[in-house]
Amino acid sequence: MYRPLWSAEILDEVRCNLVTSFGRTAQQADRRVDQMRAAFPLAIVHGYEDLTPAMTNHPKDRHVLAAAVRGAAAVIVTANLKDFPPSALSRYNIEAIHPDEFLLDQLDLDPGLTQRCLTEQRTAYTRPSLSVSEFYGTLRVTVPAFADAVEAMEVGEATGGTAHRRPTPTGA
Repeated sequence: MYRPLWSAEILDEVRCNLVTSFGRTAQQADRRVDQMRAAFPLAIVHGYEDLTPAMTNHPKDRHVLAAAVRGAAAVIVTANLKDFPPSALSRYNIEAIHPDEFLLDQLDLDPGLTQRCLTEQRTAYTRPSLSVSEFYGTLRVTVPAFADAVEAMEVGEATGGTAHRRPTPTGA
């Protein structure tokens, strides 16, 4: 449904943030980034560095916008929207959106596929295994509206309901 893009520099930031902000060990962070690289081998963007100085968004995130431009991205998915003002993005036809909003968009586009992916992800957790409630509780930390919507769908299906109503994301 989408094609992720990132640079080596962005993956280094992901690794660092997993440790400093999300309490993962360095080994867990390395494993996550390695899994991302393996799952999406064509996601890496090269050759963006010469564009970085021309970007007008927040200086510490100019490399992100430069990689998005070089990779021909339509959106930058970030919880840090303040560093990507529309005035810095519009000339490149790029929009910055919160992860909650992005995932709700995916859910609207294909609820079945989105839910199947999440079920596969949840059932892949084996150490420890996670209940439906525990799994969506972990997602709720960063994407609460999405977590609420997909958990309600999964619980609704289990009880015979099928309604999907898009909630308003918080913090977006």
